Amino acid sequence: MGEIFDWIDNRFGIRQPHRKFLHRDIPEGVNYSFCLGGAALVCFIMLFLSGIMLSIYYVPSETEAFNSIVRINNEVRLGWFIRSFHKWSSNLLIISIILHTIRVFIYKAYRSPRELNWVAGSLTLVIVFASGFTGYLLPWDQKAYWATEVGTSMAKTIPIIGKYLLYLVRGGEDVTGTTLIRFYAMHIIYLPSCLFILLWAHFHMVRKQGIKGGL
Repeated sequence: MGEIFDWIDNRFGIRQPHRKFLHRDIPEGVNYSFCLGGAALVCFIMLFLSGIMLSIYYVPSETEAFNSIVRINNEVRLGWFIRSFHKWSSNLLIISIILHTIRVFIYKAYRSPRELNWVAGSLTLVIVFASGFTGYLLPWDQKAYWATEVGTSMAKTIPIIGKYLLYLVRGGEDVTGTTLIRFYAMHIIYLPSCLFILLWAHFHMVRKQGIKGGL
C-alpha cells in the first residue's frame, strides 16, 4: 500500500500540501483500539452513501412504504445488497461508537482539556441511537410498527410533558402515516445534519488537542 501511495503522490502531490493534516505526533501507548473512532466514521460514510441509493426507490408513504421495500429487495438490481449493507453498517456504527466510548472512559480521555470533546462524542452516541430508532420504522411492517408503538409509548411516562412529547414524536395519538413521515424526515435530514456538525467538532478537537496516550 505504501508503494501505491508513493506512486500516486509522485503524480498527484498529496503529502506536501496536506502535510499538517496527514502527519501528527503519536504518543506512547497507542494501539488498535484507538482506531475505533475512525472505524465509526467509515461506517457513517457507508451509511450515508447507501442511504442515498435507497432513497431513490423508497417511498415514505403509508400505502407505499412496505411495497417499495419489497421492490428494493426483489426488483432493483443489487437492492437487497444495498439494503443489507445499510443495515449492517448501522449495526457496526453503533458497536464501534460504544467500544470507542468505553476506550475513552478507560483511558480517562474525558478529562481536561477534553471535556467538550467528551460531550460531543456522547451526543453523537445519542443521535446514532435515535437514527437507528427512526430508521427501524421505515420498512413499515408489523415488527417495525409495534416496535415503534412500544418505543414511543415510553415518552408518555415522562411527568408533565410526556403526553405532549408523545404527540410531538408521533404526530398524533397513534402511530400513523404522519409518524412515518416524521421519522423519515428525522432519519434522512435532521439527525444526519446534527451528526455532521458533531463529527466535525469532535475530529476538530481531536486534531487540535491531540490524542490522549496510554494509561
